[in-house]
Amino acid sequence: ARTLVHASNLYHNAWTGELSKLMVTKTRESGSMHSASKLFVCNSGSEANEAAIKFARKVGKIRDPTGEKYEIVSFHNSFHGRTMGSLSATPNPKYQKPFAPMLPGFKYGDYNDEAGIEDLVTEKTCGVIVEPIQGEGGVIVANPSFLQALRDRCNKFGAVLIYDEIQCGLSRTGQLWAHQNLPPSAHPDILTTAKALGNGFPIGATMVTEEVAKCVVTGDHGTTFGGNPLACRLAHYIVSRLSEPELQRGVLEKEKRFRRGFEKLQAAYPNVITEIRGRGLILGLQLTQDPTPIVTAARERGLLVITAGTNTLRFVPPLIVSNEEIEEGLGILGQAMDAVFESDERIKGTKGQQEMAPNGR
Repeated sequence: ARTLVHASNLYHNAWTGELSKLMVTKTRESGSMHSASKLFVCNSGSEANEAAIKFARKVGKIRDPTGEKYEIVSFHNSFHGRTMGSLSATPNPKYQKPFAPMLPGFKYGDYNDEAGIEDLVTEKTCGVIVEPIQGEGGVIVANPSFLQALRDRCNKFGAVLIYDEIQCGLSRTGQLWAHQNLPPSAHPDILTTAKALGNGFPIGATMVTEEVAKCVVTGDHGTTFGGNPLACRLAHYIVSRLSEPELQRGVLEKEKRFRRGFEKLQAAYPNVITEIRGRGLILGLQLTQDPTPIVTAARERGLLVITAGTNTLRFVPPLIVSNEEIEEGLGILGQAMDAVFESDERIKGTKGQQEMAPNGR
């Protein structure tokens, strides 16, 4: 920060290159995205997805010069951003209706529905964007066979497969990327990331294969502040830290602690908690009713919890959360549930706490 915060990207900036090299190297070393080659650095997750959508459209134009290969496929309950391209890939009336009509050329399918892929992905498809774990949609984990089927269908029609790992990536699952457990035959052509990449500082990135990179030329896309020296220097350190095996092992151990606590709560309230979902430290409790009174009761007792999807409590704590903090949080969550379900006190949910509710609350 004392050397150089920002400079025009018309000039060389060493830290943009160093970050790109590190991310590609760490990604390939981890067993993820085996063909990762280049990185476009921007300022946010929505921008990273906008770049991915534009890159997919450009690939489509090159592979089919008639211009008929332009459709982008995404999935219900997904969340890809709030700018017009990424919003058009987020089929939720709560977010889309105030800004309708959406951009043309977007098709929506059902997540984990392998049978529907054949009609969804066609010769007109230039790209498919999917979250390996839907965060905002309710902490829903993609079936490996679903992602493999998407990859196979994209291969058949020359479409680009995009994994949006903005929320679930960078060791959130205990692996560098959430798709790391998949075989190379199911890896993406484009991967997007942000959030943890800057640890609170604005930065996002779009990683692509060489096959995609060669379709994008200078002037096709750009950014004023993306790739600035300060953001890239920060992200370089953060990626180095997040890729440490010891930190990743800790995430998996903490997941076990959370699950033990959630199982106790489920045993206490079997008619309320129907499912424990997620991987690593992106976890969700599926409830049979509106969770916002629990959110309110927890906040009043010193614990911040958020919702996702339909009647889901979502837990995405810092990866360095301590065991003591986990136990304290689980204790407060139990107290909050007791207050909602066992006491005579009537606790109301706060309007707006339901993240993905179709019409808000």
